[in-house]
Amino acid sequence: MATMSVISASKSFLYHQNKLILFSIFKHPKPTFSIPSKPSKNLTFFTPTTRCIHSAQQSLETKNQDMGLAQRPNIVNILEERGLLESITSENLRLVCSSNSSNPMKAYCGFDPTADSLHLGNLIGIIVLSWFQRCGHNAVAVIGGATARVGDPSGKNIERPELDVQTLENNTLGIVQTISTILGRNGNPNSGGLMILNNFDWWKEVKLLDFLRDVGRYARVGTMMAKDSVKTRLESEQGLSYTEFTYQLLQGYDFLHLFRNEGINVQIGGSDQWGNITAGTELIRKILQVEGAYGLTFPLLLKSDGTKFGKSEDGAIWLSPSVLSPYKFYQYFFSVPDVDVVRFLKILTFLNLEEIKEVEEGMKKPGYVPNSAQRRLAEEVTRFVHGEEGLQEALKATEALKPGAETKLDWKTIEGIAKDVPSCYLSYDEVLNASVINLSVTTGLFESKSSVRRMLKSGGLYLNNARVSEDKCIEAGDIIDGKILLLSSGKKNKMVVRIS
Repeated sequence: MATMSVISASKSFLYHQNKLILFSIFKHPKPTFSIPSKPSKNLTFFTPTTRCIHSAQQSLETKNQDMGLAQRPNIVNILEERGLLESITSENLRLVCSSNSSNPMKAYCGFDPTADSLHLGNLIGIIVLSWFQRCGHNAVAVIGGATARVGDPSGKNIERPELDVQTLENNTLGIVQTISTILGRNGNPNSGGLMILNNFDWWKEVKLLDFLRDVGRYARVGTMMAKDSVKTRLESEQGLSYTEFTYQLLQGYDFLHLFRNEGINVQIGGSDQWGNITAGTELIRKILQVEGAYGLTFPLLLKSDGTKFGKSEDGAIWLSPSVLSPYKFYQYFFSVPDVDVVRFLKILTFLNLEEIKEVEEGMKKPGYVPNSAQRRLAEEVTRFVHGEEGLQEALKATEALKPGAETKLDWKTIEGIAKDVPSCYLSYDEVLNASVINLSVTTGLFESKSSVRRMLKSGGLYLNNARVSEDKCIEAGDIIDGKILLLSSGKKNKMVVRIS
């Protein structure tokens, strides 16, 4: 796949496998593209105009309508059946989605670039966009290059830290890469299109007085104050800044702009975005005096005990493989408790409901192999986010790093997971001939020699996946490729020892 560096405020497009992708980042002197000498025959770059956007989108719509001779699946019903629907602003959306005579919908989800990678909390938005594509509609991702400078107060106890322009630019590039990779890879010939925009492109031209005159006069302060995100913060010790208070109006204007200029008629978001989404539908109704703009929210991803799913002891579960390896990502889903796994199969995968029902019934049978459902969940979600290559990397590492596994370890496999587990550096002389007891304490895997001995007696201490005894000392042949060791305490606690 071609690598592309887009360093321009002017719009640049990538049309790949029937997907129209618009990259809009920040201001730089001139655009720079890095294209291989033999680009893929499926990859075409455009020098765009607005006409290019609409002609490409119209061709996608015509194609979808031609294929729409068969009944288009009702996206709202599908989301509802799978537990992915919290609220919609109007039941008309369900009716429009049932009508095969209407054009495909254009649905967008916003992603503020507050970090250089999206996390598991953002994954449902990507999944819902993918469902829109799979039902023949067009998906749009809007990167909040402008709104991230303000910060959404929804679900936050304190004001978000201010980010400098360089950080926003780097974060934007990372998020664009993640979204375009996931949604571009998981499309099929019957899928709708994909477009990625940056709201800084239209906000950079907006003047305050013009905005107050044209938009602000339609916003009722009482309605804005009644939003849950506002009320919660006003009642807190931290309070709410005027900057944060205006966020809902900025997001509302985004929807107005996209509806008027791009024909985007559905905004999706988590349940905590309801107030921001309805701010947009209200502005469209009042300013443009038309109907046909809809909002749709999905539930936040929670575990059965009510706690947020997507956080580990080490922090957020990131989607970018440069931040969190496919192995660690896979392991997180593999550890989902039985009580949550079926619900997550419905929400986070594209398996049909009949197949999920079979998995659920299989869990109740006497011969059920523990964690089989979790394995299926981990495989499906890892494949969606990291592709088949990422899944195979995760499976290989999982098998190789299993204590007692017969798979021969190599330096590359251990290095692949080193950033996800504790590690340390020791000199060759410190390691060679050291007792496994002393090494376990020196590396920090255990706090004391007595705790190491207890683990040894229970048979739970491993060196390079092989169970060891109390009298074991490190030999030259134990140092894998002369570079590394792997100590394991039980199945989960590991320590990578790099030899310097």
